[in-house]
Amino acid sequence: MSTRDEPFSDRFDVSGVTPDGAAWLASAGTYPRSTLSLWEERPAAPVVLPCGTVFDVVSAPAIFGRRMLDRLWDEGPGSGPVATLRGRMLLFAAPGTAQRLPSLLRWEEFGRTAAIPPLLCHGTGDAVTVPAPLSGAKSASASRWLVAPDLRHPWLPGPEILLWAAVRAARSTVRISIFPPADQDAKVYDVSRRR
Repeated sequence: MSTRDEPFSDRFDVSGVTPDGAAWLASAGTYPRSTLSLWEERPAAPVVLPCGTVFDVVSAPAIFGRRMLDRLWDEGPGSGPVATLRGRMLLFAAPGTAQRLPSLLRWEEFGRTAAIPPLLCHGTGDAVTVPAPLSGAKSASASRWLVAPDLRHPWLPGPEILLWAAVRAARSTVRISIFPPADQDAKVYDVSRRR
């Protein structure tokens, strides 16, 4: 049976978008049924969807975005859907994040760290290219899902959580020691045997 003859729900690979996830993504557009129909015919086709009502997107340089994602999963609450596109990581976030996150980042950078690279925040009035439901090796596009949407209402991090992840990712690249650099000519005393 060819890919085109398979039912929509059977064409998704394990790492791809589920039918519920595709419905959630499509709901962001003006014509959700048209988007789903397009994916019925061409499941490897990326689409452009508006931000601001169903989700916002925070776009980070790939390596820094990966560090943010690692912090979210290793030390935090996890992430919402995440995709890669043209050397950037797209972190899907709660609506309103694009409006609030830049001011939180400016405040945080002023106070503590300047190691956070520019993050592009896409919200109301913006649109992003969303990877196809069927991404990866089967897809000819340069985008793919790292954390694919699998629910009709996925959890999406807000601006405070993404700020936390960005600060933690920036700090993980800078090693700060409480000990001064070792002086090669210094005498070392073993104080553990004091009386």
